[in-house]
Amino acid sequence: MADRARLESTLDSKLVTGVSIVARGGTPEADLAALLELAVDAVGGERGSVFVWDVERGGLAMAGSFGFAAGAAGILEAAVAGDSEHPIARTAHGRAGNVATEGVAPDGTQRTGATWPLRVAHDGVEEPIGVLAISRAGAWTMKGHETALLAAFADLIAITVDRARLTATANERTDWSERMSHTDALTGLANARTLSRVLELEVARASRHRTDLSVALFDVDGLAGANAAGGPAMGDDILREVAAILAESIRLVDTIGRWGGDEFLLVAPGAAGMTVARRVLEAVTARPAVDGRRISVSAGVARFPADGASADELLAAAQAALQTAKGSGPGALAEAGAA
Repeated sequence: MADRARLESTLDSKLVTGVSIVARGGTPEADLAALLELAVDAVGGERGSVFVWDVERGGLAMAGSFGFAAGAAGILEAAVAGDSEHPIARTAHGRAGNVATEGVAPDGTQRTGATWPLRVAHDGVEEPIGVLAISRAGAWTMKGHETALLAAFADLIAITVDRARLTATANERTDWSERMSHTDALTGLANARTLSRVLELEVARASRHRTDLSVALFDVDGLAGANAAGGPAMGDDILREVAAILAESIRLVDTIGRWGGDEFLLVAPGAAGMTVARRVLEAVTARPAVDGRRISVSAGVARFPADGASADELLAAAQAALQTAKGSGPGALAEAGAA
């Protein structure tokens, strides 16, 4: 009885250590590795692995392993992926919680394995997310206390995996929100907020280095008529088509974005604003009709420092040039210095 008490005390201390690992919340990879090693040792196994559901791959993927010889973990992963009746696959599908299941390892040795499902609950609904698998060579009968430890470590590992996934999802949402705060939802180009910041920075850079900077405003001709004839959906199609042409036509150093309802703004370092704007107009004219309507844009170009010494002055000059261009008819181009 004394020996059994000491054994259970030792095993319980491993579980306490496992709880501490989860509570401290280190990196998911480090926590998973530490928990897996503890679990293998606690139940008297020799090697262990954690498999989780991979939505993109549509199956189980090995998330961690311990005690495997070089290459053996990959062999096991392939075996699980290729056999729906593999004990690990069966446990993942909830068909069995296999403890001390006899089998032959991929390396040909006779092994006894124990598998336990990884499950988490969200809003009262339990979800299977993977499997904890531990094995050893030869026959192996797991005692009741060890079975309880296997289940407990499976819960700790499930918490660690789920926390990592939630963190990854939160990070993805943060990245998405960050992108959306700088992007026009309809066209995918930079939005007015981003363009304003870029223009301020480029004006400061051009002033500091005494270099030229071009600004071009593009206006989609006849968009109001397209909206009246075909509804907002037609207008949106035209805006997306123009946005795609703009993105294809500019240089790597340029920034293009949606400035207003039917206006796009180009910020182009250097004095090549007219050249880039002319390329855009030609590309738009060459494109096939959208929903039966031909597309054209008019453009006005201004240049720093000749047409303005600040972002506001440049925008005003470009707007005045655009009005001059539109007065000449659809698809026209005007330069502020010549207005």
